[in-house]
Amino acid sequence: MKYRPIGILIGIVTLAGSALLIAATFPGDSDASPTKARPQESQGDTRVYEKPSDEEIRSKLTPSQYHVTQEDGTERPFDNEYWDNKDEGIYVDVVSGEPLFSSKEKYKSGTGWPSFWAPLEKANIAEKVDRKLFMSRTEVRSKHGDSHLGHVFPDGPEPTGLRYCLNSASLRFIPVDELDKEGYGEYLSLFESEDGDGAP
Repeated sequence: MKYRPIGILIGIVTLAGSALLIAATFPGDSDASPTKARPQESQGDTRVYEKPSDEEIRSKLTPSQYHVTQEDGTERPFDNEYWDNKDEGIYVDVVSGEPLFSSKEKYKSGTGWPSFWAPLEKANIAEKVDRKLFMSRTEVRSKHGDSHLGHVFPDGPEPTGLRYCLNSASLRFIPVDELDKEGYGEYLSLFESEDGDGAP
């Protein structure tokens, strides 16, 4: 009889070990399970974009580009690179390279800055309230590069009624014939003709 408690103890330890083994084999609804990652995989652009160090940003940007993107500056209207650009292609963040806007949504707003009625990749756009200049506006920034892009206003054309008024200095334009070479080949289909010959 005096050995029975030891036998019971060994049985309990064995059952506990089995339970741990089963839990390790079947983790259930863990945050690290593939199911949790699927919503991110369904987005159009799944590449990873990051903001470089300030030293790297300074080395690759012009003083004007740095002032606009990193110090929330504004360039002069009608005196910037893309305000009157009519070529077809996409506009990416000059700092991070994340796709932002397309010539398909660009229109002539008469403001002297490149204007769009919708973003190419909404997931790469961040908005925040800007109360500078004694007024309340909606600032537009790149989501991953955190570059100041410009502002969005509710006076644009249909179908959105929005005007994304941006600084050329925040953008890098990639024409259609360079999309594949620059690593943005997935956007070529936006510019294919209706007859399917691939010509813009």
